[in-house]
Amino acid sequence: MSAPVLVTEKLVAGYGEASVLAGISLKIEEGRTLALLGRNGTGKTTFVNTLAGVTTYHSGSILLMGRDVTKLRADRRAAAGIGWVPQERNIFKSLTVEENMTAIARPGVWTLERVYAMFPRLKERRKNLGNQLSGGEQQMLAVGRALMVNPKLLLLDEPTEGLAPIIVDELLAAIQRITQGEGMSAIIIEQKARKVLPLSDDAVILDRGAIVYQGTSADLLANDDILGKHLTVEKGTPH
Repeated sequence: MSAPVLVTEKLVAGYGEASVLAGISLKIEEGRTLALLGRNGTGKTTFVNTLAGVTTYHSGSILLMGRDVTKLRADRRAAAGIGWVPQERNIFKSLTVEENMTAIARPGVWTLERVYAMFPRLKERRKNLGNQLSGGEQQMLAVGRALMVNPKLLLLDEPTEGLAPIIVDELLAAIQRITQGEGMSAIIIEQKARKVLPLSDDAVILDRGAIVYQGTSADLLANDDILGKHLTVEKGTPH
């Protein structure tokens, strides 16, 4: 039996001396997608950033495919198999679309051709600089660039934030193909719970840096009381 793609044990981290995560323990099996939910300021981004290696570590452990990556630098974690799409996207705006993706590419199943097939718009814009792209195109590039690392675990921090509804639908459809279609393990932070839960297998809700709910996405989607209590989602709303 293969090791889970991710295991965290009593993970405490934050910024400087301040701790934001209050001892998070969770496990993600290979090929499963986790929806990471919670109101603003509950520690979701800090958790993902901690996995990526850009926060201040205090205690606990992070295992990726059975390997302890707790003390590795961010670039070493990427090489170990973590693909990260931060809220800020962090694309290289002075490089072309193609240069953005080839600059950090690692060998594996995800090639330029496969990313272009997933995001045809990127192929059309492949010679454009990063700062010449729309917000939606920049987000597609951020996801495509993360795939070019050929990760074991994909981290997506609010990938649809600030995008037009038609682009949101297009991006979520691509994410669904990457995860459910291709079997990529992923953690997705998304404010619109009812949009991300159908795309995920499991769900975790954070509050004050701690897990307050953990279960399957299907169970959470059917539980209006929990959604309303922790996510301010009204019954029957599409949010």
